Amino acid sequence: MLPEILESDVLIIGSGIAGCTTALELADAGVDVIIVTRASEPQESNTYYAQGGIIYRGVDDSPDLLAADISRAGAGHCNPRAVRILAEEGPEQFRRILLERVGVEFDRNADGSLSLAREGGHSQPRIAHVADYTGKAIEIALIKAVLAHPNIRLFTGHTAVDLLTPSHQGLDRHSVYDRRQVVGAYVFDQETEQVRRFLAKDTVLATGGLGQIFLRTSNPAGARGDGLAMAYRAGARVINTEFIQFHPTTFHHRHAPHFLISEAVRGAGARLCHADGEPFMQKYAPEWKDLAPRDVVARSIHQEMLERGVRNVYLDLASYIPTAEILDHFPTIYQSCKAHGVDITTDLVPVVPAAHYATGGVWVDEMGRATIQNLYALGEVACTGLHGANRLASTSLLEGLVWGRRVAADIAPRLPNQTLHDPDDIPPWSEEGVVASDPALISQDMSSIQHIMWNYVGLVRTTDRLERAIRELRHLETEIESFYRATRLCDGLIGLRHAVRTALIVTLAAWSNKQSMGSHYRI
Repeated sequence: MLPEILESDVLIIGSGIAGCTTALELADAGVDVIIVTRASEPQESNTYYAQGGIIYRGVDDSPDLLAADISRAGAGHCNPRAVRILAEEGPEQFRRILLERVGVEFDRNADGSLSLAREGGHSQPRIAHVADYTGKAIEIALIKAVLAHPNIRLFTGHTAVDLLTPSHQGLDRHSVYDRRQVVGAYVFDQETEQVRRFLAKDTVLATGGLGQIFLRTSNPAGARGDGLAMAYRAGARVINTEFIQFHPTTFHHRHAPHFLISEAVRGAGARLCHADGEPFMQKYAPEWKDLAPRDVVARSIHQEMLERGVRNVYLDLASYIPTAEILDHFPTIYQSCKAHGVDITTDLVPVVPAAHYATGGVWVDEMGRATIQNLYALGEVACTGLHGANRLASTSLLEGLVWGRRVAADIAPRLPNQTLHDPDDIPPWSEEGVVASDPALISQDMSSIQHIMWNYVGLVRTTDRLERAIRELRHLETEIESFYRATRLCDGLIGLRHAVRTALIVTLAAWSNKQSMGSHYRI
């Protein structure tokens, strides 16, 4: 049985590439680290499901070329400082951490050099990959290193409920006059159904994305916006949350989840088309065609579906890519589609856009510091400004590496001068007088959120849709908060509360921004 209070130098919430990189960098410096993840398996994260690859550096590439591609995809809204940091530091951190520290076996050419692919929006082939399961290979290697490190404790099946801020939860009411700070988190143990206080000198949010607030998404079940909602409730600054990137191509089948069909498929030559095999992207992006930035491709598909009154469009691999190359480069996609009766070496693959990546999030500076003292954020939950209004393909994994190192480098030297917050000032969690949760109610409320977001805050937004979404979500949040306070905690209930707050954050930002830009499209 674990104690009711756990203490560490640093608490990291999330175990994807961003959280694991930060943990390893800190642990190698002798720091005592705790990682918590709501998943039962530590590798379960957005990182694990990333198919396409991660940016390295092409043969004729340069930081200037990469920076230009990122800025172009971001619709001119990128933070120039963040873009320059990634472009200059990214390849070195890729080599140092992924190749040398954890030994990821990336695909290579016959001469031993890394095999580099080109993806949409990139002017150069610069994407390193492991077939079509790059994220899985990276995540497994990182988790192996994390589990082997004596300075890291990893807790699976632990859901973060709220960040601990003395000005809110503290018993000393005079703390409301102090600068706001985070001293840890209330964390729910799914097995024992106990809420514990995890106290730390610094807390790092690496909770990933929010795709599950939409009806269709490529994200795993845990991507509910947990970190964004917790940071917002704690008072952290949040920006750019209207910019939700919809991946153009997720598998569409009545009895299948909307799993990702990697952009690398189009990078290898596949074309978007209709049931008759007729391509259409040349109508919308004559220069880039099927390799246009994701927001352009996703809206083009949406327009074609509306004009033709169809539920989906198709990807044609068989007409453009040799069978042997399909089987060699895309084995996971091949097996996943085949399980639902589609052979990608001969058949057209039905696809639709789905919510994929949140380019906004918790505002952080160049070192990953949020606006609240002792709180850091990185990865998809954070907003460095790197992605601007639309993320360039394969930048997100590299961002996790680069800012993982930066966050660790900022935290480690300051820790000796910091002390843990007095545990007696943070009261234990109380659930007196609450009743057991009802899964049917949780499921229905989550479904309501997802349908509202998909229908009113999706690919194409209007003022009327957004205003209706705000009214309905505000009502839902009131009901969910009452439900939450009267009901015994479970992971689903915690996630529901996070999800409805995240949905409102996104919708209010979309309503406030009247200008179409990148992945935010108003008519």
